[in-house]
Amino acid sequence: MEKPRVFANPINKKLNNNEDLFRSSKSVIKNNPKDINRKINEIFASTDHVYKSRVKITLKDKVLEVDLIGKTNLNLLTLDGGLIRITDILDIEKI
Repeated sequence: MEKPRVFANPINKKLNNNEDLFRSSKSVIKNNPKDINRKINEIFASTDHVYKSRVKITLKDKVLEVDLIGKTNLNLLTLDGGLIRITDILDIEKI
């Protein structure tokens, strides 16, 4: 079976419809709830999570290093009795 022939017009000039270089002084972290929930579920489902897991949590205004012991639909439970709202979390990673 023969493929159809397509004419591709050659581009013989420099296109200026995009930026060549972009610099930013601020880093932007997007809060994707599905991604955060996936990371939280992976932490609790890992084979080395028996009772607690040491994690680094980046919130809107600070960074925490805590021991997670459980979760509810809205909060993470820490070993020292604290609650961390899942909607306030920008990033979470296991230490």
